[in-house]
Amino acid sequence: MAQAEAPMGEEKAPRSVPVSELPREVCEVALNAGPGSSSGMTASGFRAAEYLTRERRQSSSDLYNKAFTACERGERNRAESKELSAHAAATTQRAQRSSTAALGQRLQDIHFWKSELQRQIEDLDAETGLLAARKLRLERALDATSVPYAIATDNLQCRARRQPPDLVSDEVEQELLKEAELIRNIQELLKRTLSQAANQMRLNRDHKEICEMDWSDKVETYNIDTRCGRYSNESTNIQFHPSSVKCEESASTPETWAKFTHDNIYRAEREKLASINLRALIDSILRDVSEDLRRQCAAVNEAFVRRCEELDDAKHNLEHHLKNVLREIGDQEANIAALKKAIRDKEAPMKVAQTRLYDRSFRPNIELCRDEAQFRLISEVEELTETIESLKQKLLESEQSLKNLEDTRMDLEKEIAVKRNSIFIDRQKCMARRMHYPVVLKLAGY
Repeated sequence: MAQAEAPMGEEKAPRSVPVSELPREVCEVALNAGPGSSSGMTASGFRAAEYLTRERRQSSSDLYNKAFTACERGERNRAESKELSAHAAATTQRAQRSSTAALGQRLQDIHFWKSELQRQIEDLDAETGLLAARKLRLERALDATSVPYAIATDNLQCRARRQPPDLVSDEVEQELLKEAELIRNIQELLKRTLSQAANQMRLNRDHKEICEMDWSDKVETYNIDTRCGRYSNESTNIQFHPSSVKCEESASTPETWAKFTHDNIYRAEREKLASINLRALIDSILRDVSEDLRRQCAAVNEAFVRRCEELDDAKHNLEHHLKNVLREIGDQEANIAALKKAIRDKEAPMKVAQTRLYDRSFRPNIELCRDEAQFRLISEVEELTETIESLKQKLLESEQSLKNLEDTRMDLEKEIAVKRNSIFIDRQKCMARRMHYPVVLKLAGY
């Protein structure tokens, strides 16, 4: 069996001769016990140096037997040694093949985890780049909100310079205040989201670094095990390392080794999913923010348009009334002039009547009669006096009416000036400034 397991290249040993006992030769040796025998004792008590023939033959037979026994034992030892060497060679080859196969399986495991780690590293790197792009959009969107906020606050400040009675809290002011509050809330939201994005990017980089360290260890181990798998008995760079047989107390087990990398990949995958969800949230926030700002901007613009239309209508009505008042003032001034002329025209008849009465008062004696002419002159004077008083009263009323018309004209002109100022502020200042409102894409961070 030992010869069957021997390597094919080894030369077969010659067949051994079966061991058998030699026939014993019985030799009788007569002891010379006489006084002249050399095997006896000398006179002084010492044996002579010569052996008897029977002793010599017995010694040779013992030596032969010892030699045969030694040869037999040597041949058996050689056979056992050869069988042991063949068994040791086969065992060594099996152990080496098993170790090589174990190294190969280990290389496959390392390659699998190394590939998974590399994929996670690439995914985290790509995800961090995408998240950095979203963070840049957030920063741009945050910067873009400064323009609408400046426009809203400038509109409020400009409209604060309106004059009474137009200095009211109208729909436009309510929409502007709502817009300013919306922009402040959006800015706070964008700042919080920026902080979340920066923190998530830091977590991505931390877990990417952990995976890179694990991947680096896997690469180094893969190279070491690859080199170990290429070692053979003919390699020139192998040597004895007796101390390498012992296991380090800090060495991991296959279970803890696989769990360590699995946990790293799991945490990296978790952070990648968190980053993906955060990117989706950022996209939603930017989309909603831009739409909300543009919707509120449209509401403010519509309120401005309605307010300007109301102001235009009010101004047109005021101008129409002012036109009527001015025409009435002209008519009233003509009426006053006519009344004054009428009063002046009554002065001559009054003088005539009073002069007649005065002159007739100088009639002598019985001629001073209250005749019909006298009564008629007195009646004429009274009628003229009453007429003049009526004209003067009407003149006073007309002058008061003219004064009221003048006051109304001034009020109308002042109100028209107020309306013009309000229209100028809303249309020329505010609405013109709102033409520079950022577009949706800029508000979305593009």
